Amino acid sequence: MAATTPDLVLIADADPEIAEFLAARLRADGFDTALARDGYQALAGIALRRPGIVLLEADLPFIDGLALTRQLRADPATASLPIILLGAQPSSADKIAGLKAGADDYIAKPFDPAEVSARIDSAIRRHREVRESSPLTGMPGNDRILRELQSWIKRGDPFALCYIDIDQFKAVNDVYGFVRGDEFIKGLAECVYAAAGDAGAAPVFLGHVGGDDFTILCVPEHVEAVTGFLNDHFARRVRQLCDPEDAERGYIEHADRVSRRMTRSRLPTLSIGVALSTQRRFADAYEAVAEATALKSVAKSHSGTYVAYPEGRAPGRGGRRPVFWTNEH
Repeated sequence: MAATTPDLVLIADADPEIAEFLAARLRADGFDTALARDGYQALAGIALRRPGIVLLEADLPFIDGLALTRQLRADPATASLPIILLGAQPSSADKIAGLKAGADDYIAKPFDPAEVSARIDSAIRRHREVRESSPLTGMPGNDRILRELQSWIKRGDPFALCYIDIDQFKAVNDVYGFVRGDEFIKGLAECVYAAAGDAGAAPVFLGHVGGDDFTILCVPEHVEAVTGFLNDHFARRVRQLCDPEDAERGYIEHADRVSRRMTRSRLPTLSIGVALSTQRRFADAYEAVAEATALKSVAKSHSGTYVAYPEGRAPGRGGRRPVFWTNEH
């Protein structure tokens, strides 16, 4: 995977000695830095450099840190920018005012540079996780999934990457509408969490790629139990989410988008492709995702719930196990 660019920290402080001292320490800790002497310079620096986080002195000239924080939070382009205020011996009232204005943290001067660096790293990490999470399910999104998978590969930990997709989802949206469709997606997210817990899968990482696509990253020994529980949970949830008459007859009736003729679609099921590091050495996360994606396509070519593993391979340790697991609903 490509090397990451160091996070840029904009330090806005009227005291050049303090700003330079802190900048030198942050660069030693792997950050990039930019400096500003007053509120106007801080605004210009944010517009030009797009920092990953800003440190604002509370008593900045022209536009003080508190007013600047409110201004940044009111602008959609900078509303989610991490902000840390710096103040000389701030009172509790000062800190409360800063946090209410939208600051993520408030650090008192004189400060320990190591502590400031740690707080910056924590604030950037929190904001990145929020930004990369699915707004619908709150689960980690694509970038976070890739980083986690790459970590497993780098450590040499054996893994099973499950790529999950809802079958017949188009019929759900056509008949029930996108709001109900979102309920199916949220329902699948809940089933993913429940399946991982029921299987006792640890370590495990759960992600939401987008739409009706999800991932589960676990050790190979747990993959059959996780996918089995997931399919069972989702089958029950589908019957709860569908209209009672559709659940009873086992299909959804809708107009075909092209011919406009009435057609029937089975109740939604799951197609799951499983990439196994125990059967193939992956150079990076992208290779593992490509294999799981290809196997998900294999699963979708079959009718009903289907879990596809690499051809001729078994997911667990030893024993004779089926290459594919399937269960019609």
